[in-house]
Amino acid sequence: MSEPSDAAGDAGISGGRRRIPLLLAVAGLSYLIDLGSKLAVVAGLENRPAVQVIGTWLELRVMRNPGAAFGIGEATTVVFTLIAAAVAVVIARLARKLYSTPWAIALGLLLGGALGNLTDRLFRTPGGLRGAVVDFIAVRGFSVMNLADWAISCGGVLIVFCTLRGWELDGARSAKAA
Repeated sequence: MSEPSDAAGDAGISGGRRRIPLLLAVAGLSYLIDLGSKLAVVAGLENRPAVQVIGTWLELRVMRNPGAAFGIGEATTVVFTLIAAAVAVVIARLARKLYSTPWAIALGLLLGGALGNLTDRLFRTPGGLRGAVVDFIAVRGFSVMNLADWAISCGGVLIVFCTLRGWELDGARSAKAA
């Protein structure tokens, strides 16, 4: 395992100290934005006609999704609940090695999104690990999603980017990328 680096060649990905506060700040902010948006759309838009944002291409329309993305796996809601909980545990374990700013942002987005959807699974009807996630951002011909889904997607893209750049969790560059 390589040591955390302060070298300028690391494109500012490490400052020699753990990035746990940054991970927690990004996770907390993305979680709160997701939770607040869901509370607002349920209170203001549920059981009402869709609100057109960009014609019929982008609408705000409340839907309850017991499955995963694109409505996949509606009968296995408990599995998605357990996956979200496992993601949170894995990120908590990885945080011990976290010295990279981009990785902290990526994992924070992933954690905040996972916790946002996990909250729905635990506390929304019917509850008990089987709650339906509130989705409300409808993109014509694609999907209806929420801000937690966007955080998870953006975090995933950033993880791929960090990996392709050879940035390690500890702030070092992998030998392959050097």
